[in-house]
Amino acid sequence: MTGQGDEASGTSSDTSQPRGGPSNRALAILAVIVVLAGGFAILAPHLRASASQPTVLRATGIPTDISTQTAALMGLAPVPAKRAPGFVLTDQHAATMSIAAFRGKAVVLEFMDPHCTDICPIVSQEFVDANRYLGPTASKVAFVAVNVNQYHASVAAMSSYSQAHLLDTIPSWHFFTGAVPALKSVWRAYGVDVQAPNPNADIIHTSVVYFIDAKGHERYAAFPLAEHTAAGTAFLPASQVTAWGHGIALLAGQLSR
Repeated sequence: MTGQGDEASGTSSDTSQPRGGPSNRALAILAVIVVLAGGFAILAPHLRASASQPTVLRATGIPTDISTQTAALMGLAPVPAKRAPGFVLTDQHAATMSIAAFRGKAVVLEFMDPHCTDICPIVSQEFVDANRYLGPTASKVAFVAVNVNQYHASVAAMSSYSQAHLLDTIPSWHFFTGAVPALKSVWRAYGVDVQAPNPNADIIHTSVVYFIDAKGHERYAAFPLAEHTAAGTAFLPASQVTAWGHGIALLAGQLSR
């Protein structure tokens, strides 16, 4: 989504998922989180057992090597292991591919705006970090994004964004775009709501990361977040960016087996 600026320091006036509420599918995933955690978990990670002792509850089904704090930060939850919706789109290298082409690899799938200055650059850094943390296992993981900006849907726009945010340093990075009807079909299939009233307006969209296993089944979902300064600039503390990168790498590495 587009919005104010790059990562910056300053006084945070808001700590939340970026503008644009979750889609119905995202809400359904959040409902699964509640059930799995006995009605608590990620939706309320800081419930207090007493006035002085915070308690973070953990959803079941999350790999044990991902800490409860990292799982809570990521809004991480298992989802029903169903086949990820298929699509055929064109990436930043003008290669037309199907998502089925990644069968045999874990897929980390996000939805991004190539003109975003809000949360998308933060997620991009998390992807770059995760690829580095994976080490040799990176060859078994694909990092994939689908364009949500119908006004900037060219291959060149995907390429420019990938270069600007060093995503092209990830060998398995693919930023897909295509004809607007095809993009809208993918958004619907993955429950991503997009509000794009005109070419000059901010693109507001659901921010969700899907983790797809090597057999092509959805396994987990996570919800990127950002803080904003008083001026509206999006940022995330470095420690949280690092935690996201490690969490993505751990989960993708397990799903690649």
